Amino acid sequence: MYGAAAAGIVEGMTSQRIDALDVLRGIAIMGTLGTNIWIFTSPAGPAGALAALEPAGALETFLRFLTNGKFLALLTLLFGVGLELQYRSARRRGTPWPGWYLWRAALLFAEGLIHYLLIFEFDVLMGYAVTSMVVAYLIGRSDRAVRWWIIGVGSAFTAVIGLLTAALLTAPEQRAGRADEPVTLFTEGSYADQVAARIDSFALYRLEAVFIVPLGIVLFLLGSRLMRAGVFEGSERGTVLRRRLMLLGFGVGAPLNLLTSFAGEGWFLVDRYLLPPLVALGLLALVTTVAHRLSGAPGLLRRGLTGVGRTALSCYVLQNLVAAALCYGWGLGLAGRLADQGPWWPVAAWAGVCALFTVLAALWLRRFDRGPLELAWQWAYRAPQRSRRSGGPGADGAERSRDAVRSP
Repeated sequence: MYGAAAAGIVEGMTSQRIDALDVLRGIAIMGTLGTNIWIFTSPAGPAGALAALEPAGALETFLRFLTNGKFLALLTLLFGVGLELQYRSARRRGTPWPGWYLWRAALLFAEGLIHYLLIFEFDVLMGYAVTSMVVAYLIGRSDRAVRWWIIGVGSAFTAVIGLLTAALLTAPEQRAGRADEPVTLFTEGSYADQVAARIDSFALYRLEAVFIVPLGIVLFLLGSRLMRAGVFEGSERGTVLRRRLMLLGFGVGAPLNLLTSFAGEGWFLVDRYLLPPLVALGLLALVTTVAHRLSGAPGLLRRGLTGVGRTALSCYVLQNLVAAALCYGWGLGLAGRLADQGPWWPVAAWAGVCALFTVLAALWLRRFDRGPLELAWQWAYRAPQRSRRSGGPGADGAERSRDAVRSP
């Protein structure tokens, strides 16, 4: 899904556009950890995730606002961009669509399932896999049909969030996620105990997919159509479109999202699923604009983000594995030891883990053109096709954009 550079370049692709996608992926991957780190650093771990609904200090609330839902939405938009690139590649080669893309989606689902069972309860890859199977049959339809799908699914999703929010606001006050006895599974339990708990609570932890899949359909299709509209281009049309997205994201979405972050636990669903996608559109436009304006050799920050973007799948899994080893009882157990250190402890943990996998990504890319999990995935993807190939081993790879290989 996220591979390394292939030899060919999709028609009309510029190096700035490719760099922007790499940097955006890197930012999205780091941003998702910015949301998840509050789960890892909680002594209750994922079992206490609903504690995010409870009142917190102003500083912690603001820090959570910076990441909550926004980078998940950005990553989802980028999956839609990747799906568009895969569709273009198939059309250009004259191969059936969705064809082998469904095998890609099946592999992504398997990766997500393994990631869920062995590492992290709130994996998003399984939800993305299901979403991509649906969107694969929609992406080639007319712009009018896709527009109605976006409006229809988006309106239904918004209505459901609105009804659930109304129910939360009118329900008797209660503290979600609190138990009479503290949860010790993640501070004292073994690794095997945690895996068993994920199996036992599969339905509970996979409940977020109810929100991720319909939201993903909207954002996948929107990412595809934004690319067709030229949002990553350096043309005047692309510049105007990005300005509008930044106005929508930072002028409308961000202030409203900040308001709901401090409005109380009843607004949790709006705060996580409805307003963050608006901010994500602004982020996508801002990062792309900056990438077009940069010239010369990339600096340390840009190289780091690009490296993470080029090894996005590996970094996504690695960051969760490292955070778990850092925080849980079977590792260093810092979540229990530093629970009283306030909101700066999660921020420090996030920065440390990000720095680690940024360095590891840079070192790995000195010898390989894609991440370790990307290499394993590419082997699994090509294995059933080898007997059907008629050309040389490079015939297929040279025809793809490196962005198409990296994306779902």
